[in-house]
Amino acid sequence: MAVNLLSHLRSALDLSSLEPSLSTISRLNGREILDSRGHPTLEVELYTEGGLQARAAVPSGASTGVHEAHERRDGQSDRFGGKGVKGAVGAVDGELNSALKGLSVLEQQAIDECMKALDGTPNKERLGANAILGVSIAVAKAAADVKGVPLYRHIAELAGHSGPFVLPVPCFNVINGGSHAGNRLPFQEYFIIPVGAATFSEALRIGSESYHALKAIIAERYGGDATAVGDEGGFAPPCDASTGVELIMDALRRAGHEGKCKVGIDVAASEFKLTDEDVYDLGAWHPEGKRTPELKRSSAELARMFAELCDEFPIVTIEDPFDQDDWAAWSKLTAKLGADVQMVGDDLTVTNVKRVRRAIEEGACNALLLKVNQIGTVSEAIAAVQMCKRAGWGVMCSHRSGETEDTSIADLAVGLCTGQIKAGAPCRSERNAKYNQLLRIEEDLGADAIYAGASWRRPIWMAA
Repeated sequence: MAVNLLSHLRSALDLSSLEPSLSTISRLNGREILDSRGHPTLEVELYTEGGLQARAAVPSGASTGVHEAHERRDGQSDRFGGKGVKGAVGAVDGELNSALKGLSVLEQQAIDECMKALDGTPNKERLGANAILGVSIAVAKAAADVKGVPLYRHIAELAGHSGPFVLPVPCFNVINGGSHAGNRLPFQEYFIIPVGAATFSEALRIGSESYHALKAIIAERYGGDATAVGDEGGFAPPCDASTGVELIMDALRRAGHEGKCKVGIDVAASEFKLTDEDVYDLGAWHPEGKRTPELKRSSAELARMFAELCDEFPIVTIEDPFDQDDWAAWSKLTAKLGADVQMVGDDLTVTNVKRVRRAIEEGACNALLLKVNQIGTVSEAIAAVQMCKRAGWGVMCSHRSGETEDTSIADLAVGLCTGQIKAGAPCRSERNAKYNQLLRIEEDLGADAIYAGASWRRPIWMAA
């Protein structure tokens, strides 16, 4: 295919100037595929009049915020338990195909705006954010091929970032709890963060070695059954919140990497907040008969718990410490710990510029979890990142629990100079696909490759 030939002939030459039809959309094709959890998701193939082909697959989350863009599912209980995406496929093959045919993939902003206008709803409910995002990413990939550049360089150009290019610090999710596992652990993720590595490839090695040390420790303490992995490749031991951090520290010491790594937590507190009460139930994942009152915490008590954990362990980032609408609790904790600890908004901000703006104004957090499928277009994701960088925030580019072999977020992390990426444990091919793509980008950059390292919260490029 032409796309394969172009991948071997990448150069600074803008091929669109030689053959304008290369950039002109001729057809879109949607497809229902399976994600890493065995649920349906959407894949989009884009064809141009000049013979180019680009493919994009859309991820899906298990722990989703109520303010995210709408993921369109069929709701037919007799097919995939209602999770089919044939309706979204139809939107790609029908309305989106008709509207975008003849447009140039080099006009990312215009195409994204066209799709939003065609949908006509605030959260992309009519056509589906999964349909719109699949097309948006495919457009970006096709444009990179038209220009003869890697995807990360094209994304950087869209954002106004001219380099240098920074490889992100990987945040390896090595212990899973909450909705990502089948244990009683209330917090959803525990990260190993190799900020002391010299290169991305060294960081990946540190993560892998520490992961296997952790597996051995968990097997010794809890038995081999406890080394089964969750949705994102992390282990799911039967432990409490603080023991999760202790296990990671033991693994780092055993692997010989304690001095080069920090620790992070994704609390995903919206998952265990009681409705209309200032109560967070740390026993939410216990069997019904074993949920006890002493496991319940107010937002103030939960904040004290976070402060104590940060005092005891080298925790440098906490994601979603409170519910997505508990704004006051967020602001208080960020004021108390935010100078030394990154407070990451995921369900709070949902990569949405309106919610990001409010979080900036209220001092609710100081970092964005960048999930493109939360907002639904490449252009809107770039706008959210630019806003955060202007505010001095950190940005962590993120996968979802339901992933595919698509590696776009690796290019996004480098192109937008996020300085951080979360793509799961160094285990399971849909997770390692992202890390392996970053190895390729590091090799492509050669001597110009920069690893974020100690500057992970504020890497070189901060939008003006």
